[in-house]
Amino acid sequence: MSKPRAAEWFDQPEEATGEPGLRFRCTMCGNCCTGPEGYVLVSDEEVVALAKRFEMTPGEFIDRYTHMTTPGRSLVEKQTEHGRDCVFLDRETFPGKAVCGVYEDRPAQCRTWPFWKSVLVSRRSWEMFRRRCPGMGTGPRYSPVQIRVMRGVVEM
Repeated sequence: MSKPRAAEWFDQPEEATGEPGLRFRCTMCGNCCTGPEGYVLVSDEEVVALAKRFEMTPGEFIDRYTHMTTPGRSLVEKQTEHGRDCVFLDRETFPGKAVCGVYEDRPAQCRTWPFWKSVLVSRRSWEMFRRRCPGMGTGPRYSPVQIRVMRGVVEM
């Protein structure tokens, strides 16, 4: 017989609806795609998918669009007035919006934001990150099960 899972803070019912979970909707602000460190880690499989998108070999993609960082291979960044933007972040096509140029093939790190271990460690942590991400706390509700699945995808 397995031990029951301890409740986590996001298992608590939301005041407005009485349902557990968290809300998130991307506002295309670009805040999660830029910053002082700018690490957007990519796996070998993600490199292959992105290389295919650009009709390049994985080696060509690695040489042109990645660099090694302490935690692993990362997409390169470009310096902008906002900080170090991911090389695939487009702030020009739609003024006032930051659009991912590789959205369909974006890395798991990007697909799972804001449901990272470091963000979900506590309600206080979630609220701290929420001050920088206007999409947190808005939009559709993600169930605790959905949150746990996404949290387990990357080590962030």
